[in-house]
Amino acid sequence: MTGTVVLAEPSFGAALSRPFPLGVSAAPLPGAGVDDRQDRVNVAVYAPGLTDAALYFQAPGMPWRAVLLPDCSDGVHHGLVTGMPAGSRYGFWAGRRPGEPDRQSPDPETDQLLLDPYGRFISERTHGDYALYNSVRMQSGFDWGNDAPPRTPWRNSVIYEAHLQGQTMLHPQIPAEIRGSYAGMAHPVMIGYLSALGITAVELLPIHFHLDEPHLQTLGLRNYWGYNTLGYFAPQVSYASAAAQASGPQAVQDELKGMIKALHAAGIEVILDVVYNHTAEGPADRPQLCWRGLAERAYYRHGDDGYIDTTGCGNTLDFSEMRVVQMTLDSLRYWVEEFHVDGFRFDLAVSLARNAANEFRSLHPFLIAAATDQVLAGAKLIAEPWDLGPDGWQTGRFPAGWADWNDHFRDEVREFWLRDQAALAAGETGGTLSRLADGLAGSAGLFAGSGRSQLASINFVTAHDGFTLTDLVSYDRKHNEANGEDNRDGPDHNRSWNHGVEGPTVNPDILAARARTRHNIMATLLLSLGVPMFTAGDELARSQGGNNNVYCQDNETAWLDWTMGDAAREMLTATKRLIRVRRDFLADQPSSYPARGESSNLRWYGADGTPMTPDRWRDPGNRVLQMLMSSAGGLLDGLVVFNASRLERVITLPALSDADGAPRMFDLRLTTAEDHKLRQGERTPAGGTSRVEANSISVYRA
Repeated sequence: MTGTVVLAEPSFGAALSRPFPLGVSAAPLPGAGVDDRQDRVNVAVYAPGLTDAALYFQAPGMPWRAVLLPDCSDGVHHGLVTGMPAGSRYGFWAGRRPGEPDRQSPDPETDQLLLDPYGRFISERTHGDYALYNSVRMQSGFDWGNDAPPRTPWRNSVIYEAHLQGQTMLHPQIPAEIRGSYAGMAHPVMIGYLSALGITAVELLPIHFHLDEPHLQTLGLRNYWGYNTLGYFAPQVSYASAAAQASGPQAVQDELKGMIKALHAAGIEVILDVVYNHTAEGPADRPQLCWRGLAERAYYRHGDDGYIDTTGCGNTLDFSEMRVVQMTLDSLRYWVEEFHVDGFRFDLAVSLARNAANEFRSLHPFLIAAATDQVLAGAKLIAEPWDLGPDGWQTGRFPAGWADWNDHFRDEVREFWLRDQAALAAGETGGTLSRLADGLAGSAGLFAGSGRSQLASINFVTAHDGFTLTDLVSYDRKHNEANGEDNRDGPDHNRSWNHGVEGPTVNPDILAARARTRHNIMATLLLSLGVPMFTAGDELARSQGGNNNVYCQDNETAWLDWTMGDAAREMLTATKRLIRVRRDFLADQPSSYPARGESSNLRWYGADGTPMTPDRWRDPGNRVLQMLMSSAGGLLDGLVVFNASRLERVITLPALSDADGAPRMFDLRLTTAEDHKLRQGERTPAGGTSRVEANSISVYRA
């Protein structure tokens, strides 16, 4: 080894019953006395499986040093260490485990030290044919100026799910040297695009430091999505620009903070997709990088036969353990306080709410703690409400303070506009209108039981995993051959419809039919009660060539295409128009479920303008529905007409009158049919008739 092993100096922390904060921190400790030396830091690591724990660190320009942490309280090894300024690389070494002889000292230049679970930055370097990782001590310091979180109410939110790198990699108006980086996302061209589109929040796929799985490395592929976290407090270094990476850890952090500050200045929130359900250490036979070497049985969920796997990744963090819950909450607080993040989407969130018996609990301590924490107050908490364990689907069962990805909405809309339409084209019968209405009304049956409103429903039809919107209307089957798994990966049941031809075609009739279905789906999403989320590129008619699992495609297959052909321009125009209409009709949607009867915020009518009846709801041959929406003030001001039949229909608009008894007028705001420009602005009196094209949606203002 190239350093000197030294003993720790006397620890002021020895008298403390709770040696916090965990990790490496310069924060003063209660009872520690006055100490003005800036390089004195508190070091604390939870490692109950170790008898001894040593800290190895290298200050900039200095040799490696080793310090045996002298104190241990409740499984936390800790001590005060000097000579460790900001920028120091470090890691831990298991000096001894119970019943083991002393372990040979490592050489930090060639051996993998154990990372700090609380490490604020991770450096990576190559030694021979393998990589080595070190934690890096960081200091806070960034000029946030007058930055303030937008705090967009749920009722006014439109979420845009994006990949930090893929969003700008191909954008011709963003400088080449910052494409695919934090700086690229912060560029005025991109922020101007997002603002003009009308979205209120970007939900970024994981930007925590993550690794590529070994099998992908063997195939020459990368984990593009990043759902393989190695550092819950550390940003992904490769997403910083080359200039920031060359300047060091502080520049990388500052570039990310600058991106968030720029988005906030435009009124756009930043939501992080976070993966606290498993770590990058992988199955039990993989090398120890952090948690496994410190306290495998404390951090990971175990059964009689080894790991209990509810994530499909080989190791699941155990949220029945106090320290796992604490680490996760500390990580969330850190990203809110230090990076001004506005919210989090929790991957496979059911795994975060399982008790010691591996059962989901809607009132799990972690869920309650996150929803009631003072630092996290105001942060948007979004659950992916499923995992791969027993009783893994829990949509609608998360507690107050949380919102859920609504997969029921996704499936209902796909069935209605894709599988039903395929059946009708084949001369068969589709489903009923009741499923569509349930989604339009915010899936009350799902969310009311947990005491939440439709604003707890994150409505979506596409997400990063699965077909894009264009591929949903272009492929009946997945085409994942490029992933190297013989097309076995990715879901087989996509509820998609290719409209008669698999994949690309030049047939104008099929292209027109696909475009209309695409517009119908986007309109249904954006005109539903709840909070809409759509995937970056769906507004540009982006295709992934039928690949519904591009997690390992760090290339043009997954990156956004900004060439802006006719289909992209038409879809972008339609999406902008729909978001404006949503803002007019639904930006102040009610915060509770619509009641039945005359006081309802939604009213339903058939093609003849009379109220829907139970028989009409149950009739699969009835494919026309009129939805009347009211504003918070009680005025009925939005009418949406769905014609999901294969024939043009002449409908009768509901016979509504104003306060003095005169018939109200309905102005046609948009239609998803091809003749939108010709008919926009048509006025029809209440009780009058209007034409609605086959397989289309028309929106009127009352």
